[in-house]
Amino acid sequence: MHDDRSLVEARLRRVLDERIRPAVYPESVPLEVAVWHAPGEPVPVAEGLAGVPEPIAVGDAWGAPWGTSWFRVTGTVPAHWAGRTVEALLDLGFDENMPGFQCEGLVYRPDGTPVKGLNPRNQWVRIGAPVAGGEEVRLHIEAASNPVILDYHPFVPTALGDKETAGDEPQYRLARMDLAVFDQTVWELALDLEVLGELMHELPVEGARRWDILRAVGRALDAVDLQDVGGSAAAARAELAGVLAVPAGPTAHRISAVGHAHIDSAWLWPLRETVRKVARTTSNMTALLEDEPDFVFTMSQAQQFAWIKEHRPEVYARVKKAVTDGRFVPAGGMWVESDTNMPGSEAMARQFVHGKRFFLDEFGVENDEAWLPDTFGFAAGLPQIIKAAGAKWLLTQKISWSQTNTFPHHTFQWEGIDGTRIFTHFPPVDTYNCSMKGSEIAHAARNFKDKGAARHSLAPTGWGDGGGGTTREMVAKAARLRSLEGSATVEWESPAEFFTKAQAEYPNAPVWVGELYLELHRATLTSQAKTKQGNRRSEHLLREAELWAATAAVRGDFPYPYEELDRIWKTVLLHQFHDILPGSSIAWVHREAERTYAEVARELNAIIEGAQRSLAGEGGFGATLVFNSAPHARDGVAAGGAAPARRTGASSVAPREGGGFVLDNGLLSVEIDGRGLVVSAYDIGAGRESVAPGKAANLLQIHPDFPNMWDAWDVDAFYRNTVTDLTDLDQLVAVEDAGAAAVRVVRRFGDSTVTQLLSLAPGAKRLDIATEVDWHETEKFLKAAFPLDIHAERYASETQFGHVHRPTHTNTSWEAAKFEACNHRFVHLEEPGWGVALVNDSTYGHDVTRTVRDPAEGPGTTTTVRVSLLRAPRFPDPETDQGVHRFRHALVPGATIGDAVREGYRVNLPERRVAGGAEVAPLVSVDEDAVVVSAVKLADDGSGDVVVRLYESRGGRARARLTPGFAADAVVATDLLERPLSEGVRLELTDGVVELALRPFELVTLRLARTRPGA
Repeated sequence: MHDDRSLVEARLRRVLDERIRPAVYPESVPLEVAVWHAPGEPVPVAEGLAGVPEPIAVGDAWGAPWGTSWFRVTGTVPAHWAGRTVEALLDLGFDENMPGFQCEGLVYRPDGTPVKGLNPRNQWVRIGAPVAGGEEVRLHIEAASNPVILDYHPFVPTALGDKETAGDEPQYRLARMDLAVFDQTVWELALDLEVLGELMHELPVEGARRWDILRAVGRALDAVDLQDVGGSAAAARAELAGVLAVPAGPTAHRISAVGHAHIDSAWLWPLRETVRKVARTTSNMTALLEDEPDFVFTMSQAQQFAWIKEHRPEVYARVKKAVTDGRFVPAGGMWVESDTNMPGSEAMARQFVHGKRFFLDEFGVENDEAWLPDTFGFAAGLPQIIKAAGAKWLLTQKISWSQTNTFPHHTFQWEGIDGTRIFTHFPPVDTYNCSMKGSEIAHAARNFKDKGAARHSLAPTGWGDGGGGTTREMVAKAARLRSLEGSATVEWESPAEFFTKAQAEYPNAPVWVGELYLELHRATLTSQAKTKQGNRRSEHLLREAELWAATAAVRGDFPYPYEELDRIWKTVLLHQFHDILPGSSIAWVHREAERTYAEVARELNAIIEGAQRSLAGEGGFGATLVFNSAPHARDGVAAGGAAPARRTGASSVAPREGGGFVLDNGLLSVEIDGRGLVVSAYDIGAGRESVAPGKAANLLQIHPDFPNMWDAWDVDAFYRNTVTDLTDLDQLVAVEDAGAAAVRVVRRFGDSTVTQLLSLAPGAKRLDIATEVDWHETEKFLKAAFPLDIHAERYASETQFGHVHRPTHTNTSWEAAKFEACNHRFVHLEEPGWGVALVNDSTYGHDVTRTVRDPAEGPGTTTTVRVSLLRAPRFPDPETDQGVHRFRHALVPGATIGDAVREGYRVNLPERRVAGGAEVAPLVSVDEDAVVVSAVKLADDGSGDVVVRLYESRGGRARARLTPGFAADAVVATDLLERPLSEGVRLELTDGVVELALRPFELVTLRLARTRPGA
C-alpha cells in the first residue's frame, strides 16, 4: 500500500481548522454592547452593575492597563432557533495563545449572580439547551484589562508592571460579541478527530494501530460534506467509532487527571487581581463540575479560598457545596504555595498550620499531601515539617525545569535532614497546565522513569495563571482517553486517590536524600532585597511578639493578641508565595510588599513593647533591662528572659603599620589594610588565622548579570567569567560604635556608594559588618567575598530546623550545578577542631568555592565564601533594587556549628532595652544549647496552654531538661497543629521538669497545660 500519511494528516489539519471547528457555531447574530469604565480600583459588583454604560462596537479599543470595564451585552434569541442549543460568544480581544496572561472577565446575571469566567480558551456562556426562541438575553461582564507583561518577545523591560507607570493607553480591542447556535455533534466530531489525530502522531509508523487510525480518519473526512458539516457530522463520527472503542492494553501507563488551575497568588499581576482571578476560575470550575459528573477539580492555597470567602461569598457557597460533594478538592494544606528555600523554620511550619487548619475548619478536610507544583526547589528540612503537620505525600513538577541534570525518579521517597521520608511524585507530563493533548499524554508515558516498578502518574489538567482552569474540551478528550489503545489511560481522580494507588503499587520506591535543588532560578535567592529583608525581619518579630506576649499573659494580665498574631502570620505567609519572596513579581507587587512589611513591623513592635513594659515594671531611676529574645543566653541574660546586661572586656582600634587599622578585644585581632579590606582575622586563643594568605576578606565584587532568559529568576554560570574587585576607597576612619571599636569604610563605584562599619565589640569573638549600599546599577550582581584559610570538602548552610551540607568541590555535574545556593542565618566551614561561620540578618544567596593556592602564597587550599547582596535585573521590574539597602553580617573565627547557630540568632534578634527594674525569668528554659527553642506561644485554641517548639540544632544526639517557668500540670507532644500525637514521644512532667532525648535535627512540639488557680 502506498504511504499517504502526510496527505491524510494535512487534509485533517485543514478540514478541522477551516470547516469543522467553524461549523461548531453554524449561525450567529450580534449582541448589542455597552461599557462603563470603573474609575480607579475595582468596584463592588452592585456598583459595577449600576454604572451607566456607553455604546461600544466590535473592533473598538478598550481597557487602560490594570483597569476594570463593565460590559453590558443584550440581545434576543431568534425565534427560528427554537429547540436548539444557544450560547453567547464573548471575546474581549483575547489571544488564544496566551491563556492566563491577559484580559479576563467574570460574567454576571442582572441580579449580580456570577455565571462563569471568560478567558482566551473559554469564551462561551450557555444561554439555553434547548431554547424556546425569543428569549431576551442580558449579561454583564466585569472585564479586567490586565496588560501583557510576558509577551511573545519575553523579558523585555516594561513600565506596565506598575499602575503608577503603566499609562492609560487601551490594551485590547473588542472582538466577537454574538449569540450563536451550538452544534453538539460537530463539537464532538472535532474532538474525536483531535484525539485520534494527536494519538496517531505519537504512535510508531511501523505499528498497525497508527494505520488503523489513519484509515478511519480518512473515511471520516470522506463522510464530511464540506457544505453541510452539521448534517454530515453524525456519519463522520460513525466512521471513527470503531477505532475509538478499542481499549487500552493491560500494561498501559495510568494517568490520574485532576482538574487544576495553578493560580500564582501574585506574579505578573498584583495581589488584588489574584482575588478576582480566583473568583473567575472557581466560578468556571463549579459550573463545569455541575455539567460533568466524572470531573474532579483541585485547588491549593488556603489564602485563595479565604479570598473568595471574603470577597465573593456567593461563589464561595458554590465552592463549599462542591467540596462537600467531594468534587472540588482543597489540596496541599498550606496557606500559599510558598517558596520553601528561604522561609524560616517557624514560617515553614506555620504555612501548614494555617493552611491545614483553614481546610479543617471550613471543610472538615485533612490534607495528606503537600502540593507545590511550581516552587523553585525544596529545602532538605521540609520532609520533617510535612510529617509534623500530619501529612505524608508531596507533589511537585518544577524539578523537571533543571538545566543540567535529569532527576532519576518520578516517584520516590524523599529523605530529609532528620531521616524523615515523604512519598513524593513528580508528574512526568512535565507541566502543571496539562490540556490533554496527545503529545502530553504520550510524553508522560514515555518519560515516566519508574517503568517496570510502577505505572501510575498524575496530570494536573487546566489552564493556570488565571487562565480559567479546566475546559469542557479537556474533559471531553479525557473521556475518549479513558481506555484507548495506544494511549495511556486517563481517569479523573483526587490527589489522595492517586497517591494511595501509587504508594500501594510502589512500596519500595527509591530514596533521594537531601535537598531537591532546582538547577535554575538561582537568582531568586537575591532579587528584590527589600522583600527578602521584610520577610526575615517579620519572622523574627513574630517570634519576639509571641514570646513576650505569652510571657506577659502568663505572668500577669497582659491580653494575649490571638487575632492580631493570626492575621499578621497570614500576611507574612502570603508574602512567602513563590513569586513574591523570590523577587520575581512585577514592580507593583514589591512596592506593595515593602509597605506591608513596614506595617507588620509597626504592629509587631507595638505588641512587643506593650508586653515588655508589662513585664519590666516601674523600677528605679535609670534602671534598664535587656530583653533577650534569642534561644541562647548572652551578656548574662538568660534566653527568653530580661535582666541588666553584664558585659566585660574592652575593645580597641589602633593604626596599622603600612596603613589601615587594627581592631582588638583580646579574643580576636582584626587587621584592616589601607584599602579598607580585612587582611587578617586572628583567633588569639586558638592561634589561628581566618583569612587565607595573600587574600583579603569582605572584598566587594561586582559582575555583569545578563542571563539568557528569566532575568529576575536566573543567574547563569558565565557571570563568573568577568569580575571587578571594588577596592577604590573614598574614606577609611576609626570610630566608636555603641561601645565597640570600629572602622568606617566608604567606596564609590559606577553610580553607587557603599558604606561599611566593621566593628569588634568587647567580649565578642566575631567581626560585625554593617553594610549600607545606595544602589543604582543595572544588570549587575554584587557579592562580598571571604577567602578563608580552611581546607573543607563540605560546608554547612542553615535550613529549616537544622542545616544541610554541600560540597565545596565540583566532581560531578550535580555539584557543579549548585553554583548559587541558599542559606538562612549562617554558613559554617570547619577543619577538625576549628571552623569559621559567616552569619547574616537578611541575605540568602551565596556561593562557596575551593582553590589550591598559588605557590607564591604558600601551600594549602583556600575556601571562599561569597554572600550575594544585590542584583539589578530589568524584568519584570525594570527598577529592581534601586535605592538604599542595609545588611548586617558577622565573621566568626573559631566557630563550632553551635557557635554558628547562636550567632545567627543573635544578629537576627538584637537585644531590646526597656526601662524597668523587674527582672524577667524565662517562661521556659532548656539546659542544653544544642536544643534550640524556635517558638514559645500560647495555644491557638485559646485554652491558655503554653506551646513550645524546639529542635536539635547541631546534627547530633542531645539530652535536655526543659523547665517551665510557671506552674504546669501536664505535658504532651503534639503535631504542628497542637494536636496530641498518637504515637512517638511519651513525656512526663516530673518535679517540674521535662526530660528530652532528641535525635539529630529532631523537631518536637510540646503543649504544657498550666495549673489553674484552685486546682
